[in-house]
Amino acid sequence: MLGIKRLGLLAALVLVGVAPAAAAQAAAQPSEQDTQYLQAIHQVNLYEIAAGELAQQKGQNQQVKDLAQQFVTDHTELDQSVQDVAGQLNVQLPNEPTPDQRTALDQLNNASGEEFDRLWVTQGLAGHLQAIQATQTEISQGTETQVVQLAQTALPVLQAHYDALVTLAEELGIPVPEASASGTPSPGGTAPAPGGTTPAPGVTEQAPGGTESPVPGGTEVPVPQQS
Repeated sequence: MLGIKRLGLLAALVLVGVAPAAAAQAAAQPSEQDTQYLQAIHQVNLYEIAAGELAQQKGQNQQVKDLAQQFVTDHTELDQSVQDVAGQLNVQLPNEPTPDQRTALDQLNNASGEEFDRLWVTQGLAGHLQAIQATQTEISQGTETQVVQLAQTALPVLQAHYDALVTLAEELGIPVPEASASGTPSPGGTAPAPGGTTPAPGVTEQAPGGTESPVPGGTEVPVPQQS
């Protein structure tokens, strides 16, 4: 009888221990906002690394080559952090860039010389604006501390890239997207594409030379929602 009582007490203690563990596991599941941000910023990194490597090979302007090398280094480092956080939160990341990003990479592959430089800068401006906007949204609306901290780390990197692209675009005579005084779109706002238009996610824009250039990121980048 004493043994049965002890077994019952042990079972009760086990259940008491399991309940908080189960609750903690449920609480650890990231929100849809956090999950989508991790997946989107990962695809941004994949695109920027691939585009940067192309620019180092095909770029005509030395500033384009140098900036592309910096992008590859920064986005590779950032993506390692993204993969670490995603692994800890059991978030599955895509294996490749979005269809729009792959189309953009195809266009870079088919361009050369000055046309390549201008296209790379144009795509970089649009892509970084979307990435900045999505990152600002994660900072303001994310609920998982690790993901929000990742976004806070990513924002100055993305901002520095965008500022460098703006400077280069002005030197090359490429239209720069309108932005707030800080150089970034406001949270909840829209990110105008080069030329002054505001494409919806996934909508193509007109690139220099008359060819259509998809906005890198496409529909995979979370669009800020008004709170």
